[in-house]
Amino acid sequence: MSTVNTGTFDLSVKNPNVLGAVAHRSPQDIMDEIAALDAESAEVLASIRALL
Repeated sequence: MSTVNTGTFDLSVKNPNVLGAVAHRSPQDIMDEIAALDAESAEVLASIRALL
């Protein structure tokens, strides 16, 4: 059962299982990983095409 904060009337749901703050990666790190995965995928695809 939820309780209502009468100071703010905040009804938002809180996850009691969260252990701590999530460290978010920078957009540049994400783009770098995408580029690396794309290069790896291109190599795999080239290997498959070589088999045909």
